[in-house]
Order: sequence, then structure tokens, then C-alpha cells
Amino acid sequence: MRDAEVPEPTTADRVHSLLSATSSLTVRALGEHHELDTPVSLHGSRLRLRVPLDAPLVAAAAGAADGLAVVLDVTDVSPVAVRDRVRARLTLAGRLHLAHLADDGLSVHLWVDVAHAVLATPYSTGALTAADLALATPDPLARHEAALLTHLADDHADALDLLTRLLDPALLAHHPDVRPLALDRHGLVLRLDHSHGHRDVRLVFPEPACDTEDFGHRMHDLLTAAEHGLPARRN
Repeated sequence: MRDAEVPEPTTADRVHSLLSATSSLTVRALGEHHELDTPVSLHGSRLRLRVPLDAPLVAAAAGAADGLAVVLDVTDVSPVAVRDRVRARLTLAGRLHLAHLADDGLSVHLWVDVAHAVLATPYSTGALTAADLALATPDPLARHEAALLTHLADDHADALDLLTRLLDPALLAHHPDVRPLALDRHGLVLRLDHSHGHRDVRLVFPEPACDTEDFGHRMHDLLTAAEHGLPARRN
């Protein structure tokens, strides 16, 4: 059944989760683009990055007493091969500062004090402030999402087929290719891919998942509902 208030992560929580799971981003500063392969950690509204000691950003930050004005771009790409794999684009603006030398002696930690951010998806655009970001929490499945989705797509086609019983039959009229697109503590998003376009449908877990083990239980709940023709929340 369709529910008017289907639980979903907030924009701030989506941003926090995306940052906690990403390993690459682009930093725009002084008219140049710097592609970085680095994990990101979020502390309130401050981001910590690690870059090589000889990276141009290090010298630029060292010369900016009040911090270097930067814009960060992060692209959220589905780990499962689908048409239009970009799920979201995140843009953050703030000031970058030198933090300290990393333990390896070959890289440097940088801080970015985020002033504001914009998250754009194919369905909406949300803006948030540093205060919004500081109150956000990462989804407990964020760091495991890619592995869980690819495992579901590659090894459990039978489960995906069973889950389609929870969908509005009208959505299956043209026999779409069904692939898992995204997941979070609240549910699983399926991509229904037709020759003429696609549709994304969220299946909501009966209870939020607290960790990966709990995710397995929540998936079992959905599959049981599908097998026995029970109603499920979706949007």
C-alpha cells in the first residue's frame, strides 16, 4: 500500500551518509579543479581530508591566513549498473585550512569549515546550512551500501523477482528490468528500467535497520510479505 508519509532520510542525513561513504571528490579553489582520492570524515560541520604533502592545495592553504575559499563537488553513483547511474550531486562551500601532518609523514590533513551545501537528485534539490549538517547522523548502512546492493543484484535475482510482487502491477506492465538502486536504514529503492525510461520505487522496511545484520532481517520481512501477498509500504 502507498503511505502518505513514507520514512526517508533527511537531506542532511543523506549528505552525511554520502560523505562518510565517498572516497573521491573535486575541490575547486583559485580557479582550478583538484581531483582528490581521499576518505572524508565529518566532525560537526567540519570535513577532514587527507592529501599528499606536495599537493597544490597544501601550498594554497598555507598562504591563506583566514582559510582558502573552496567549493567541493561529490557525485553519488549507483554501485549497480543501471541507466542514469548518478543518484545525486553534492556541492559544499566553505573555507579550507591546514590541520596537521599525517602519521605517514607524506600527507597532510586538511579541514574544511562548511558554510552551506546543496544536494541535487533527479527528483529534488535540498539546501542546508552548517548547523543542519552538524545535527545530521550518517546512515548505519552507508559504508556497506555498495557491497549489499551489488550482492543483491549479482547473487539474488530470485529475491528481486519476488520483491516485485510488492509493487503496483501497473508498474510491471512493460516487463521492466528490475535492479536495486539504493538502500538506507528505512528501506530499499528499486529501479524499474523500461526501453522508454525508468521509475524508482522505495520499499519501506517494517522497522528501521540498525546495522547490516538487522538489514538482513528487514529484507527477510519484505520477502515474507511478498511471498504471502501481504501489503507493503512504498512510494
